[in-house]
Amino acid sequence: MNSMQLEQQTLLNILYYMKLAREVETRIERKLFRQGKIVGGVYTGRGQEAISVASSIQLEEKDCICPSHRDMGAYIIRGLTVRKILAQYMGRKTGVTGGKDANMHMGDLRLNIVAFISMLADTVPVATGIAIAYKMRQQPNVVLCYFGDGATSRGDWHEGLNLAAVRKVPVIFICNNNQYAYSTPLEKQMPIRDVSIRAKSYNMPGISVDGNDVVAVYEATREAIKLARNGGGPSLIECKTFRMSGHAAHDDARYVSKELFQKWEKKDPILRLETSLIGDKFVTKKEVQQMDTRITQEVDEAVNLAENDPFPDPEETLLGVFSDRSAEAPLSFAESFFSSNRWR
Repeated sequence: MNSMQLEQQTLLNILYYMKLAREVETRIERKLFRQGKIVGGVYTGRGQEAISVASSIQLEEKDCICPSHRDMGAYIIRGLTVRKILAQYMGRKTGVTGGKDANMHMGDLRLNIVAFISMLADTVPVATGIAIAYKMRQQPNVVLCYFGDGATSRGDWHEGLNLAAVRKVPVIFICNNNQYAYSTPLEKQMPIRDVSIRAKSYNMPGISVDGNDVVAVYEATREAIKLARNGGGPSLIECKTFRMSGHAAHDDARYVSKELFQKWEKKDPILRLETSLIGDKFVTKKEVQQMDTRITQEVDEAVNLAENDPFPDPEETLLGVFSDRSAEAPLSFAESFFSSNRWR
């Protein structure tokens, strides 16, 4: 990593958002979840923060992201407050979905954040569709679409990339290759070493970078965004990293060796950037400590506010589910179907 390649303030912003994302997820996984305050499962991106932060921090206001369950930094950078995210995880009325869904299934189209789709590769054709709309409307905007290595083995992933390449639309596909699809290691998923070579099948640029190096991720994304904005079409960026936990909070990752965890712990993206910035005299140890204190205070305040936010009222269960009927008397599927002309 050569921190001198990027502006000092950009690197400090990246460090801040990586640290904030980790603190939020640490608080969720290791405190709130264990206290029984989280609704649903918990999936984190610990050790992978450089990918979502160094890429999404470059976007313009009307650009769009399609994040996955390990991209907390991107959610925060695009404008979701920590309080709103925590309220979402705790099923509160003030959460992103108003308490109707749990944890990472959240999005806000006002912020151009497309809600995470459980079937991971399904996000790819959605992102391609958004990029098609941008092109049809002649808008100079791009889409960042995030997914894991496991998603690239699914048919809908390939369909999405093929359509994006054929239509030459402004979407950047970012593969968070953390070496495992749940408990399946990379070598048992695919017979290739680099996911990025799959881009060749669709005649689009593909590159593999160190996903724990913020400068490498930033520069690869910058080039792909430039290409997309100028009408050059989609790109595939493979960010090689490692999942420093189980698939989720309930998974103890006993199928991963301690030696492998120890190896990647030394490559921690936050530690690497922090060490580099101090070494290049961009920041002092005292200033880093002040940043840590600020982040802790921010998350403390957000936790306290979210914990005191109300749960949704039972009467609101169906609000927002049906577009043209009241929540009190929704049509059943059968009533809706047979009262229309669609079946005739």
